[in-house]
Amino acid sequence: MAYLISELGKEMLEDVRRFCSREIREQCRNWDITGEWPREAYTKAFEMGYQTLDIPEQLGGPGLDMVDAAALLEQIAMADAGFAVTLAASNLGLKPVMLAGSEAQKQRACSLILNGGLGAFCLTEPQAGSDVGAVQTVALRETDVYVLNGRKTFITNGSVAAFYCVAAMTDQDRGKRGMTLFLVEADQPGVFTENHENKMGIRSSDTCDVVFDQCRIPVSARIGAEGGGFAIAMEALNQGRAWMGCVAVGIAQRAMEEAVFYGKSRCQFGRSILKNQGLQFKIADMAMKIETARQMTDHALTLIQQGRPCAAEAAMAKCYASDIAMETTSEAIQILGGYGYSRDYPVEKLLRDAKIFQIFEGTNEVQRMVIAGDVLAGRRNI
Repeated sequence: MAYLISELGKEMLEDVRRFCSREIREQCRNWDITGEWPREAYTKAFEMGYQTLDIPEQLGGPGLDMVDAAALLEQIAMADAGFAVTLAASNLGLKPVMLAGSEAQKQRACSLILNGGLGAFCLTEPQAGSDVGAVQTVALRETDVYVLNGRKTFITNGSVAAFYCVAAMTDQDRGKRGMTLFLVEADQPGVFTENHENKMGIRSSDTCDVVFDQCRIPVSARIGAEGGGFAIAMEALNQGRAWMGCVAVGIAQRAMEEAVFYGKSRCQFGRSILKNQGLQFKIADMAMKIETARQMTDHALTLIQQGRPCAAEAAMAKCYASDIAMETTSEAIQILGGYGYSRDYPVEKLLRDAKIFQIFEGTNEVQRMVIAGDVLAGRRNI
């Protein structure tokens, strides 16, 4: 772990390591088979406060800086990426409230999380993935309420969240400039979930559709001004991408450690296979690329904490870290050979977990568009 973390962060990191060793690292193999959302394990994590890492001290959270929180999230991801995604996605659901919400909204959302709840970010729709401006969910105002109708898909924490941050069109004629965000509690009438996804990886996380059918919410549930939702959502996603980079780094780190552990004990031609320089070079390349990805996420989060622009840096961190997670898990399988392809060893699960990081929070093709736009605009000069 190469993060320069505080003394409080170091203490919490040891607690997280013990918790993961005791409650997640081995148990997640069965969750991966069954696809269950392991409520008991999450309840224990919530009792430890691991869902509150992004809540500031003045609102009842631990008051960690972002680098400390990144180290803790990476450690959880090393045990199980699905578990880490659940926590990171909850923070993403909270981000728009913290960025643009009223004081009452911040207090309410943080209170729900501090009491063992989770958040969810409801943006993606069947016809609106990379094209965020194609959102069809609508919020029509009727005096002192909005009436919300629409379907969100692939929503992490969809059926287990206590609240949703929902993107809806308040003026469909204005495209993305007509998008507005709302804070909607899960027990609100007119909210229900369906179509739980049977996923390839991160199977201990919950993913489903969230449907809003004549859901009447007060005007006070609106986050920011009408039409301001797109800008708020993009800023939230910038931050979310950096956090997902942390999770991808955790997957890659675990894959390298599994490859080294196996390679030291595996003998061929009378010696450990890691005595072969070719495999040593593989390990060296893994280590360099993982550390590069870690420092990129660290840099993006540091910019966020300082309140500085970070769209390109967050895109770089998420894109590079997820590509390296896929590369490292594939190389780890290669080092384990036939055993790497077997579900008796964890590396094949790591590869399945890694793939989604090239897709969600904006595909890596979209991240490259963001990065290229930054370069072509001349903003990458020293």
